[in-house]
Amino acid sequence: MAKGDKINFSTPSGFPEFLPSEKRLELYLLDIIRRVFESYGFTPIETPAVERLEVLQAKGNQGDNIIYGINPILPPNRQAERDKSGETGSEARALKFDQTVPLAAYIARHLNELTFPFARYQTDVVFRGERAKDGRFRQFRQCDIDVVARRELSLLYDAQMPAIITEIFEAIKIGDFLIRINNRKVLTGFFKSLGIAENQIKSCIGIVDTLEKIGESKVKQDLEKEGISTGQAQKIIEFIKIDGSVDEVLDKLKHLGQNLSETEELSLGVTELETVIAGVRNLGVAENRFCIDLSIARGLDYYTGTVYETTLLGHEALGSICSGGRYEELVGVFLGEKMPGVGISIGLTRLISRLLKAGILNTLAATPAQVMVVNMQEDLMPTYLKVSQHLRQAGINVITNFDKRPLGKQFQLADKQGIQFCVIIGSEEAAAQKSSLKDLKTGEQVEVLLENLAEEVKRRLK
Repeated sequence: MAKGDKINFSTPSGFPEFLPSEKRLELYLLDIIRRVFESYGFTPIETPAVERLEVLQAKGNQGDNIIYGINPILPPNRQAERDKSGETGSEARALKFDQTVPLAAYIARHLNELTFPFARYQTDVVFRGERAKDGRFRQFRQCDIDVVARRELSLLYDAQMPAIITEIFEAIKIGDFLIRINNRKVLTGFFKSLGIAENQIKSCIGIVDTLEKIGESKVKQDLEKEGISTGQAQKIIEFIKIDGSVDEVLDKLKHLGQNLSETEELSLGVTELETVIAGVRNLGVAENRFCIDLSIARGLDYYTGTVYETTLLGHEALGSICSGGRYEELVGVFLGEKMPGVGISIGLTRLISRLLKAGILNTLAATPAQVMVVNMQEDLMPTYLKVSQHLRQAGINVITNFDKRPLGKQFQLADKQGIQFCVIIGSEEAAAQKSSLKDLKTGEQVEVLLENLAEEVKRRLK
């Protein structure tokens, strides 16, 4: 780089960074999510940001979404180190695009160290090689939970997922939302009953999954392009539009099954839906929080049973704010045995971006500090430090202003950072073991004994 050339220090496209107020909001939401996850017994793990490419492509190839890479080629003076490690510069690597496929590899690597069913959560960053645009990122944080078992996994784990989603979004207070539930066996069973070939069902599910984005007529056109007859396409549209209360939809599905041939898989899907819905109700989820939506398909290859998508009512254009489902063969692809699992994912970075833009969430104050101890006199700094520590030991977040400046400027600095209270101690207050406590929100200023200061601040923070 030539001397005098300017360095481009702008962020790479699609890779977000946060101001303090935004990062504090993310941490606040992460804390809520973590507490709910752990209340159901989920335990945290972490997997590498980089995985072997063959691992990421083992099931449900993401194609253009993968950000590829290779091992760096070490310089000549470290050639022996590379040879000793057994790694070469040609080994294909890629950044993980989700948490589920790496989870499968993680379980395969630690099979004998884990207990099953294995319930884990992750709040890691993932990477997608897609076009960066408003609300879409190449790097974003996902909050995932999954339960994986060996051979059999109770459908009541599927029922827990809507209960967990409900607790999280009610705690965040984002407004009314609806968890839309379906079962892939219901869709595939119905397609089979129409005489649609096995090798066409995967593409049909992918097309149905785009209904909200492209509309009914385009779905019908795309189905016909896949070789589905006009009559079959119309029946698919009519099927995925079945609506009503949860019980009404279940009744309609049972009635439909009685009038179709080869409905074994459809009937199994309906039975699984009934079991999941009963569990959701027993877990106390309100009826207005969930429904059965037969258009929910989840396009990824590995889903085989229950699937979920969550919509924020009145803001449907935001898309799904939490989704997931059950899979039977994803983990087994590495081990050669049946290991069913079920999970959900919240794309937190995308969600925060969308909710901030829609005015549903607001950023937090730039600092977690609740109190600023202002600097009136340099010779009183020992007092300011002792008072600050006393407040911190009482559980109050404190900034001590080490720089001497006009009192009004210190108030402005505190207010700009969202700090509500300032503690003012001059020579007279110090001698009398008192302080003035100023509330920057109301303008009120009261005199408080230093021994009562922490209690007074805590009382006013409530």
